[in-house]
Amino acid sequence: MDAVYLENVVKKFGDFTAVDDISLSVARGEIFGFLGPNGAGKSTTIRMLCGLLTPTSGTARVLGLDILSQAEKIKAKLGYMSQRFSLYEDLRAEENMRFFGGIYGLGDSECRRRIQEVLDVTGLSDRRQHMTRDLPGGIKQRLALGCALLHRPSIIFLDEPTSGVDPATRRNFWDLIYDLAERNVTVFVTTHYMEEAEYCNRIGLINHGRLIAAGTPQQLKQHHLEGEIYEVETDDVLAAVETVAGIHGVLDAAVFGRSMHVRLNNIYAAENTLRKCLADSGLGATRIRTIQPTLEDVFVALVSQKPEKKP
Repeated sequence: MDAVYLENVVKKFGDFTAVDDISLSVARGEIFGFLGPNGAGKSTTIRMLCGLLTPTSGTARVLGLDILSQAEKIKAKLGYMSQRFSLYEDLRAEENMRFFGGIYGLGDSECRRRIQEVLDVTGLSDRRQHMTRDLPGGIKQRLALGCALLHRPSIIFLDEPTSGVDPATRRNFWDLIYDLAERNVTVFVTTHYMEEAEYCNRIGLINHGRLIAAGTPQQLKQHHLEGEIYEVETDDVLAAVETVAGIHGVLDAAVFGRSMHVRLNNIYAAENTLRKCLADSGLGATRIRTIQPTLEDVFVALVSQKPEKKP
């Protein structure tokens, strides 16, 4: 039995379709990454799976339970961490945990036992008496995760859990996620960071409310993309992207760190094409080379496509 199952799920808000006919499944113990631009439908999907929103149509189950008729049973078995920090700033770290333990219906002795377990797992034992408002951002995120784990959920939904924290803190947070997966906890996570997507067992890409691709990171990188991808090193990357984006034969162009990735139509895929274009605009290219597509190249290419109109 899958941990998550959706079939033809639609969510509309008036005339606006936030989630458009999504079908997917997530295995138990899997780390599943849900990627997409802002407004793509990621958070709406998670809120439906958590029983916080009702789908307009379609079928969805979490841990074998129907999200329409068994929403309360689902809530008792899942953990949820929103993209906005939602704990009480004027409580100590342990007091926040005790409060949420009460919400989950844990008795006093069980709550104390579970708090100590979670403090050990999250590495927060030395912070238990610290005021929540005084904790650094990354520590607050770990505390929020800890509160979501108190009742030993079988599945946890993380909605952009590392937004706004530094790369080292993100890496530490993902160590915790791996530890959860090893304990057979299913992790369903949304993120904007491509390096985080690489940590997932499988990924779903969503755009305009539609699932446009799904698979392992390696499978997605092997996804057939039209044309050739070039990495271009130049002194002014932003100007270079604007310059080449409009020329004939360029399928897409985007900034990648200090360089630019350009996808050219096969017919026009020549280094000289790029060099001449940049030179004519007063921009030089110190290096141009063909590369294999990265996960971000696939993401850029797929989300830049116009959604197909339904018949």
